[in-house]
Amino acid sequence: MVSNLFQVKDKIILVTGGGSGIGYGISLGFVKNGAKVYICSRDFEKCKKTAEELTKIGPGKCIAIKADLSKLSDIKNLFEEFSKYEQSLDCLVNNSGANWGEELEKYPDQAWDKVMNLNVKAVFNTSVAALPFLRKNATSQDPSRIINIGSIDGIRVPRLETYAYSASKAALHQLTRTLADRLAPEHILVNAIAAGPFMSKMTKQTFTQFEDLVKSSVATGRFGNNEDLEGLLVFLTSRASTYITGAIIPLEGGVLIKSNL
Repeated sequence: MVSNLFQVKDKIILVTGGGSGIGYGISLGFVKNGAKVYICSRDFEKCKKTAEELTKIGPGKCIAIKADLSKLSDIKNLFEEFSKYEQSLDCLVNNSGANWGEELEKYPDQAWDKVMNLNVKAVFNTSVAALPFLRKNATSQDPSRIINIGSIDGIRVPRLETYAYSASKAALHQLTRTLADRLAPEHILVNAIAAGPFMSKMTKQTFTQFEDLVKSSVATGRFGNNEDLEGLLVFLTSRASTYITGAIIPLEGGVLIKSNL
């Protein structure tokens, strides 16, 4: 049955930065479809509150773990804590990220350190730390997954001056392909989502200030929403996508075709 192809009930999912923004929408989609979702954030109290809220929505459940993924020690602690609950992981969603906008000649050096560290290096370190759990139950018929949240700004030239962000997302897309090639023989599929404009804590200030400009760049004329995230994430974690790896999938309402007009 087609419905069985898109089944994620009882799968174990870890969403970094899953307590807010796009991460919240991703976590919500998995919980609504019966998955057991772990979310992590530097702000543990907020993360815990979100986990409680999502569990009430159900039918899946959500558990919060504190972690600052810009620190390698916290990444190690994240999986030590995770191992107290689970011995395996079906899907890691690398969602945590940072942005920094500034004029070209004022663009600060610390922006590069912060953005590249969280958007690229932390994704690599988190993925490596997750491997023992991802390998546990991975088979050719039911592979484990790593899903990286990239951006259309890693494909096109962004309209705003976010130099480190766009460079980091292009790097993340290439890292996705490299990891996909390395991990395919171990039945771990690695894909990325090139996300377009979604309203979140990270983007709210910019998108509110430039709302008309942002919407005019989207062929469908709107921001992305939680159901947009749910549909694609469930697909990429279910049996329906077991023959897809190394893909950079646009989820952007037609921004890229608009850019090419």
